Amino acid sequence: MQQNCFWKIGLVAGLLMAMHAAGIAQEGELTLDDLFATPKLTGTTPSRPVWAPDSKHFAFSWSEPGNPGRGLWVSTSDGKEVRLHSDTASAPVRDMAWADANTILSLRGGHLWRTSLSQGEDIQLMPVEAGAHNLSISPNGRQAAYISNGDLWLADFASKQNRQLTEIGIASLSDLPKGRYSRPEREIGPGIWSGPTYKWSPDGQAIAIHVVDRREMRKVPFPDYLAAETNPNEVRRGYPGDPNEIRRVGLLDVESGNITYLDLPGPAANQVIDFNWSPDGALLVDTASDTAVERKLFVVAPGERQVREIWRGVRESRMYTSFGSAWDPEGKQAIFLSDMGDRYGLYTIDASPSGDRPQLLTDPSYDVLSAPSVAGDALFYAGNGVNPYEQHVYRLNLSGGGPEQVTRLPGRNDGYPSPDGQHLVFMHSHDTSPPELYVASSGGGEAVRITHSPLPAFTERAWAAAEYVSFPSLVDDYTLHARILKPANMQPGKQYPVLFGPVYSNTARNRWAGNYSLVQQFLAMKGYVIVQVDSRGSNGYGRAFREEFLLGFAGQDIEDYASAVAYMESLDYVDPDRIGIWGSSYGGTLSVYSLLMKPGLFQVGVAAAAAVDPAFFGTDDVAIVRTPQAHPEIFERKALNYAANLEDKLLFIHGMQDHVVPFKTTAVLAEELIKQGKDFDFAFAPGATHGWSRERHYDRYLFGKIIEYFDRHLGMPSE
Repeated sequence: MQQNCFWKIGLVAGLLMAMHAAGIAQEGELTLDDLFATPKLTGTTPSRPVWAPDSKHFAFSWSEPGNPGRGLWVSTSDGKEVRLHSDTASAPVRDMAWADANTILSLRGGHLWRTSLSQGEDIQLMPVEAGAHNLSISPNGRQAAYISNGDLWLADFASKQNRQLTEIGIASLSDLPKGRYSRPEREIGPGIWSGPTYKWSPDGQAIAIHVVDRREMRKVPFPDYLAAETNPNEVRRGYPGDPNEIRRVGLLDVESGNITYLDLPGPAANQVIDFNWSPDGALLVDTASDTAVERKLFVVAPGERQVREIWRGVRESRMYTSFGSAWDPEGKQAIFLSDMGDRYGLYTIDASPSGDRPQLLTDPSYDVLSAPSVAGDALFYAGNGVNPYEQHVYRLNLSGGGPEQVTRLPGRNDGYPSPDGQHLVFMHSHDTSPPELYVASSGGGEAVRITHSPLPAFTERAWAAAEYVSFPSLVDDYTLHARILKPANMQPGKQYPVLFGPVYSNTARNRWAGNYSLVQQFLAMKGYVIVQVDSRGSNGYGRAFREEFLLGFAGQDIEDYASAVAYMESLDYVDPDRIGIWGSSYGGTLSVYSLLMKPGLFQVGVAAAAAVDPAFFGTDDVAIVRTPQAHPEIFERKALNYAANLEDKLLFIHGMQDHVVPFKTTAVLAEELIKQGKDFDFAFAPGATHGWSRERHYDRYLFGKIIEYFDRHLGMPSE
């Protein structure tokens, strides 16, 4: 086995990277090809860390700058020793779990590997079923469960045998294994958008499983034009008001294989947020209606199979929201994330039939932004207590006292506390730095950086830091917030073009956003001022501001952008005749509707994967539009009804395998624009999904189209 400290990069690799960096430096300006080259400028993002049960080490998958594949890395809890523990010749690590304080099991290729810290061994332990994922070790440490083809399997370490525990999985209708809705007809796993998979009971005798059945959903064709002959390629994909997935929670007896399903209400209308076992074997089940209106917590007592409701929260104005729950250390209280107040908060309620009302644990002056994580005698969570643009990790001692901020690095911080609650690993990023792992004492003190991921070609460049500004709304009393990137060395008296985008809610944030951040930096280097606005629906400004998005898509939030345009036009370095807007998914929706509802507000728009017909939204989107039966007026807000208003330059971008926003909807709008005699442009990608911005080849091609379009129409000063 090869062991290396992560800062000791091989001579050959170092020379190659130095040559690559020198090559870019010699070329001068950054190019679009540089952004999407392999290896990536930003390197490999480290995985979520996994703590050893004794809190002395944590493991994660990662690769050093310029190296292919993900290896198994282990750090001490103080971050002073970080080592690669996997065989460099083995397949990349895709999942891992601790069997004990000294042993890590990981999935690599078609095998389960065992890594011993004390013996310095990294060996191929046994084969597993094809596509094994969601690895979890039994409480006694002698077996591992995993999911393959929608079923739960058990790998026995002593016999090296795999045993199928369930016969639930039914293969997908789709012949093309890509796209959000190319999922099994039935499986143990999450729903289309979220949900748990399975969890061992503390005694190892039972496993709680999340079973999702999609066979009652509508069949929708997403033709595959790249097949030898055009393949209709049907998937299960519902629309608002349609039957949704059937989501059930079962208790699997490990020895017999028998499953008892819990009697939870409305499995076709309610999502299972999560479930968790208490130390004594009670099961907490967290559910919410697809509309988000109703939230319920249930408890199943140890050894029983009947559910008992311990709390219900109902509010008709609730829309897309954040949920999460956990047990307190003693397993007597449920701790859950809720929006009962003006800000998201963590609440606690007695799990016994006491009739007590939930009690707020966290500071009501800011939003809690994550599910609760209980470690030792403390509660950890993320929140925006510093300002709306940053996310920090907080610690609350459950025995008393107020919340304490643990992370101090400005930007976004996601925390993973050690089991004893004494240490915190956190993933940190900001405007000019991709995500990296750090570790710190949960009681405070300086954080130690664990990973250094970007190539030298990234770290040696100067990247634009963002400014954060606020300004008044032009239509009501709200104060709006925006993030601005400016070109370097701006010349006094010169006016620059402005690009709003990518537009969406929750975008005025100090964080690294992958390819979007690289493209924004590239555009700023080309001379564009980049703006992102926290429009209606964003967190950080109170419940009323967030919930105005309900039944109001492409409405008041467009007014927020009109206010932002007015603010930018008041600045002497902005050319008011060269302002563009772009975005993907709902950001594409905002882009096209802004041009149609307020002609002239933007001179140019790019609408990628734009949802332009609410009748074709997803079954999850009932959280913002409800159903055609309840609100028919909302479903008349099709973009084609406003096609005659198009006056500005518009480019559509769409992947033909986009299951989330069907390509059909943009095609129908394009047909109407043609009938109306309107001029527009179109770039499509035959195999791209809704996630085109992260897909190799499609990212370079389609981002290239966006940049070329803005350069053509906004790049030259107006007369």
